[in-house]
Amino acid sequence: MTHNLRDVFNDTQTWVFDLDHTLYPPDVPLFAQMEVRIVDYMCRVLHLDRDTANALRADYWRDHGTTLAGLMAEHQIDPDPFLWDVHQLDFSVVPQSPNLRDLITRLDNRKIIYTNGTAPYAEDVITARGIVGLFDAIYGVEHAHYHPKPNRAAFETVFSLDGFDRTKAVMFEDDPRNLEVPKEMGLTTVLISPTPNHSAFIDYQAADLEEFLSQIT
Repeated sequence: MTHNLRDVFNDTQTWVFDLDHTLYPPDVPLFAQMEVRIVDYMCRVLHLDRDTANALRADYWRDHGTTLAGLMAEHQIDPDPFLWDVHQLDFSVVPQSPNLRDLITRLDNRKIIYTNGTAPYAEDVITARGIVGLFDAIYGVEHAHYHPKPNRAAFETVFSLDGFDRTKAVMFEDDPRNLEVPKEMGLTTVLISPTPNHSAFIDYQAADLEEFLSQIT
């Protein structure tokens, strides 16, 4: 099986990695910090109580792809101050992984990160993770004109900006809804999640990125 899986990915020219809960495990308490800061920001800017703000945060994430997209659509907030504020986090909670660094290093050809966060935030995360310097490009929501995954417009913008051959690219994601459009666009999709998903647009899945990369490198 391992040999066959290596063969499947042998011709890959571009490796596209999501960031949060993909390049680090979902139990790392980083996103939880961000959610607190998002609620704080919404309370200040929209003059809401915390319970109302937290419910809206979840609703906007579900309905718009990100809370930011919902805030822009429903309240016309300026995205840049929001993005700066919510990414002021304690990155010391992110564990370094020499093994992940080794596995990514062994992947041939182009490696990029595409996140619904910002590129500077991604740099902070991969620095803390010990995998900085391994990627050819990092794209954040700002590169997609603030359109978030899973919106097709976001993928079209970022993928066109990078210019890679979509039929020879692989995308790793923890959120299954962010893999449907890439699959339609020709990418091979890999879900990184402990929760099994049998959607037709998911080609492969694993509970952990390191586990999967160890089978193909």
